[in-house]
Amino acid sequence: MKKQLFFAVSMVFALVLSSCSKDLTALDPSLFKCNPNPLEVKGGKVDATITGTFPVKYFNKNAVVTVTPVLKFEGKEVKGTPVVLQGEKVKGNDQTIAFKTGGTYTVKTSFDYVPDMAKSELYLEFNVVQKKKTYQIPSVKVADGVIATSQLVSTNATEMSPVLIPDRFQRVIQQQQEADILFLIQQSKLRKSETSSADMVSLTNKIKEAKENPNEKVSAFDLSAYASPEGPLKLNTNLAESREKVTTDFMSKQIKKLKSDVKIDSKFTPEDWAGFQALLEKSNIQDKQLILRVLTMYTDPDERNRQIKNISVAFKQIAEEILPQLRRSKLKLTVDVTGKSDAEITAAAKENAPKLTVEELLYAATLTADLGEKASIYQKVTEMYPTDARGFNNLGLVKFQQGNVDDASRYFAKALEIDPTSPDINYNAGITSLAKNDLTKSEEYFGKAAGTSGNIGEGLGTINLIRGDYSKAKTYFGSTASNNAALIQILNTDYTGARATLTAVPKPNAMTSYLGAIIGARTNDRDAVYSNLKSAVKQDGTLAAKAVKDIEFSKFATDETFLSIVK
Repeated sequence: MKKQLFFAVSMVFALVLSSCSKDLTALDPSLFKCNPNPLEVKGGKVDATITGTFPVKYFNKNAVVTVTPVLKFEGKEVKGTPVVLQGEKVKGNDQTIAFKTGGTYTVKTSFDYVPDMAKSELYLEFNVVQKKKTYQIPSVKVADGVIATSQLVSTNATEMSPVLIPDRFQRVIQQQQEADILFLIQQSKLRKSETSSADMVSLTNKIKEAKENPNEKVSAFDLSAYASPEGPLKLNTNLAESREKVTTDFMSKQIKKLKSDVKIDSKFTPEDWAGFQALLEKSNIQDKQLILRVLTMYTDPDERNRQIKNISVAFKQIAEEILPQLRRSKLKLTVDVTGKSDAEITAAAKENAPKLTVEELLYAATLTADLGEKASIYQKVTEMYPTDARGFNNLGLVKFQQGNVDDASRYFAKALEIDPTSPDINYNAGITSLAKNDLTKSEEYFGKAAGTSGNIGEGLGTINLIRGDYSKAKTYFGSTASNNAALIQILNTDYTGARATLTAVPKPNAMTSYLGAIIGARTNDRDAVYSNLKSAVKQDGTLAAKAVKDIEFSKFATDETFLSIVK
């Protein structure tokens, strides 16, 4: 009996010693789960949550195990934050794993994404300290690769279009020359002092100039004769009609002397109540508000006249200051002046820019598709017209299109110094800040861009896409048809919507096709993968190498058609 008891105690003691001294062995990969797997970059970070399990009767009671996530790629590695686990006999504050029952643990890790991580592997490394002994358990691979589709977001000029502030150039400018011929009360006789006034001389000279200048043409010559609103309506009608006739006859003779073919469009107005009201509103006449109310209360001309005359003090001033100005014939000459031709403007912009107005110079930049020439012209605008924000804004736009984000940002900043409240310039500054990855500054500029012709929604959508807030990004993009808008739909797994968006992109490019290939891969549509990838690589050869490493196409890695496209 004593022997049996001694044997039993010896076995228990041996088992205890074994659990305290035995080295931990390699762990089976099936004991680990990683979420997500494959890994995915979101908001510039590669986050992962790994759940591991230690089997029963495995974890030594005296062991301390440090579990470290390690992302390995392209001969490099990045280590995440380790988790420390301890056996039951270890005195410490870390998670304890029981020997008999084993246990699960969680490792959360995050890596700053770099492009080389696209082809990578996530491992867990185990360092064991067991009493005075230190050793490693073989590492375990827990995830393959990083889906980097979110990094296909674009902030360059092909996706984010800055706003051009246009010129106000007009090929044909209308010039107007006006003159009044005044008459005495109840008369329609022309007076020499009126027909030879400075305004009349200028008007006649303008007709002559238009006849002699091939770039000028009279487009209208309006003559309106009036009587002041006093006396009987019948008398005023006869007066206005007579004034129209004598003025038309006089001007017809003048036009004939100039051998011009200008046609006179004449009419008369018996009583010029509109002119009366306009002059009254500008005057300082006593009781003018009362008189203005009379005009609204009575529509009958004779009744109006009687009521105004009843305001005796005011009427005296009206008779002296206003009515004489209404006994007139009004002449208005409109001349169309044709400006320089496109060829003349283009030549002058290159050889003699000071000959051009700011509007002509700004217009000259729109006549060439060459970005270098555009930049040169806008540079001249900034030098010749340094207080005009359009020159700096449009020069910044060209620099952005050339890929020079720093210069673009500098010119937009200069434009904002001149016009800080311009919605378009603030929008453009927001785009350049976005391209420089200054998301906070970009958001600030977009907040000041209300009313711009730029797409603020796309700008804010792109900011949130980069930050990894896909739900908010989707809201901002709305119905925008762009590569970035389609990208956010892909990331939100809305593949039907993404296809429709890509189809509607106004100027599809290589990335449009590449995104189409990703949709094909995610929906198991091989034909869509092949056709879109072929188009993408044809437009941008660098996408072939990208596709080889892109985990989106991992299932096609050994596919002959795929390999023939990316070779």
